[in-house]
Amino acid sequence: MLAPFALGLAFALLMQASMSFLREVFRPHHEPIMDGETPQKKETLRKNLLSVSAGMMGASTVIAFVAHLNFSLTSPTILFLFSSLCLVLLYSIPPFHLVNRGFGELILAVHIAYVVPSIAFLFQTDETSSLLAALLLPLVALALACFLIQNFSTFPDDQKYERGTLLRYLGWERAVPLHHNLIAFAYVSFAIVPLFGFAFGLVAPAFLTLPFAIFQVIQFRAIANGFPPNWRLITFTALAVFGLTAYFLTLTFWLR
Repeated sequence: MLAPFALGLAFALLMQASMSFLREVFRPHHEPIMDGETPQKKETLRKNLLSVSAGMMGASTVIAFVAHLNFSLTSPTILFLFSSLCLVLLYSIPPFHLVNRGFGELILAVHIAYVVPSIAFLFQTDETSSLLAALLLPLVALALACFLIQNFSTFPDDQKYERGTLLRYLGWERAVPLHHNLIAFAYVSFAIVPLFGFAFGLVAPAFLTLPFAIFQVIQFRAIANGFPPNWRLITFTALAVFGLTAYFLTLTFWLR
């Protein structure tokens, strides 16, 4: 159905954009938002971003209300819509501001890889599915691995401005094995889905990205062993693993 799809997509995009903008609004004062800024320009930009974020969140609320009036949203759907709002606020605004407390990457992964797909699914079906949870948890792991790699590429700046990223809280020694374990967890989780009574054909497309995931782990191991890093390549690989896996699974659901 086109109307629920359009409303759900608009809600998800507005909430994700709000999350990004609010992060900039409440960025620590010692950390620049853009190069060459003056204190006056920075304050003006903060106020503008806050206004835009408030407008986006208001529009998201209106979209959810309109969707409920037209399609009588179920309790699980409303719960996920409310969860999206809560994650945006927990991620970006004080006193929570989890983006700077080592939980930002996890919140972002859960929102993008679990909450948003759940909203999309519920807008189309009005009912939850255990298969959905079985597929989205591995996607969260792949998203978190991707964001962790991005932490490595920005590590010097994160250290300079004392950002509370997941990598800075874990340290290199624990972050590298965590990355490998997240990748392993994702594909093992996909592999055991048939044990719960679902057809293997539903998850088989996810394994098309396995070679890229293996390449990602090999690159990361080489960096951990002292080889010069190619952050652009490994970041692109991580984005491809997560993005293509999500795409292949979505395409499979669409065709079936």
